[in-house]
Amino acid sequence: MMKLVFFIGFMIPLVIFNYFWLIQILFFFSSFIFIFMISFNYEFLALSYYFGLDLLSYSLILLSFWICSLMVMASESLFKLNHYCKLFLLSVLFLLLSLIFVFGSMNMFVFYLFFEISLVPTLMLIVGWGAQPERIQAGFYLMFYTLFASLPMMISIFYYYLIIGSLDFFFLSGDFCSLLMFFCINMVFLVKAPMFFVHLWLPKAHVEAPVSGSMILAGVMLKLGGYGMMRFLVLFPFVGKYISWSIISISLIGGVLVSFICLRQSDVKSLIAYSSVSHMGLVISGLLTYTYWGFSGSLIMMIAHGLCSSGLFCLANIIYERMGSRSLFLIKGMINIIPSMSLWWFLFCSCNMAAPPSLNLVGEVILIGSIMSWGLLTVGLLMLVSFFSAAYSLYLYSYTQHGKMYSGIYSFYSGYLREYLLLFMHWLPLNLLVLKGDFFL
Repeated sequence: MMKLVFFIGFMIPLVIFNYFWLIQILFFFSSFIFIFMISFNYEFLALSYYFGLDLLSYSLILLSFWICSLMVMASESLFKLNHYCKLFLLSVLFLLLSLIFVFGSMNMFVFYLFFEISLVPTLMLIVGWGAQPERIQAGFYLMFYTLFASLPMMISIFYYYLIIGSLDFFFLSGDFCSLLMFFCINMVFLVKAPMFFVHLWLPKAHVEAPVSGSMILAGVMLKLGGYGMMRFLVLFPFVGKYISWSIISISLIGGVLVSFICLRQSDVKSLIAYSSVSHMGLVISGLLTYTYWGFSGSLIMMIAHGLCSSGLFCLANIIYERMGSRSLFLIKGMINIIPSMSLWWFLFCSCNMAAPPSLNLVGEVILIGSIMSWGLLTVGLLMLVSFFSAAYSLYLYSYTQHGKMYSGIYSFYSGYLREYLLLFMHWLPLNLLVLKGDFFL
């Protein structure tokens, strides 16, 4: 663990000298170093002081490395225009460090500390490099939603320490029958995931964020909610089972309602952001079934959604850089102008609707199985969520790629090699990880 932390720490001088592409290559290099630190068992390994890896931590830290590498690759326009490029790279470095510490921590307070610290670089990305004046409001939403829910969690951690005498995840146990404590600890994760009713910060933050901000929010930050619930639900075996029906109902009904909202969106980024709420609703429902399949399906779905959603935001940004608009009414007919990019739109939209051979399909099948085994009455809602996810994915593809071009810009070319490489790097692991699906089970 510490070798990777020092590796990233020693990249800070490269930021000062503005070696943009060297940093991006080193990010990928560190990803490949981390791949060889793999563990096929479920015990903590690579232990250092307060930090260690198990299968869950390993998967999400690898996802953080990969998405941060691709973030830098997607943000070439900042380097070309020199929009505070050094500060941007520094923010990405600190964000990656905080995410490694969050996912690698084995202590509840260290986890909470870095959970909150990861909010600061994300806020800097949104407020610093967002395009519209509304980014200030989006930053406020992100900050206050998270802080309002996380302060009760800190008090609950102190109370837990008073009762148990240890904050280590290894000794995490207990049967707390307090509904208040359940919500104090888990509310911050439900906001971060986000659950329907506390999701309003997400579309705002996504729409106002630059491409790198959207990628890290969709790719990794939402996964903090699922990860936290996976770690802490073990404290509430009985309360969780009694309260789960209400949270699962809200998540699934919310997933259907959000799917309807997606079908009425005119902003591409807003549509992709709302689809995240629908997918994460399935993840929350899977976790609250308290079954092994539910937990496995949630982990697979989180990784698949991280890669797929991040790739869709990259595609939206590629079109935005050329057209200067994200409106579905203005960016029609892209298949006539950039036909080779339409293939990538098709591939990512099909992954978003959980078509084979994507990892989304594996996650969705396992989650549907676990939620149906929890309660047969959920079948109708699961059918609607699954059907409408296909509907809004097809709506997104057909509206952007087909139709008559309204703009007079016909001087497009097929796109940069960097852009195709960026999309390929999202798509390849998303479809190859299916071959290693047993790794997550």
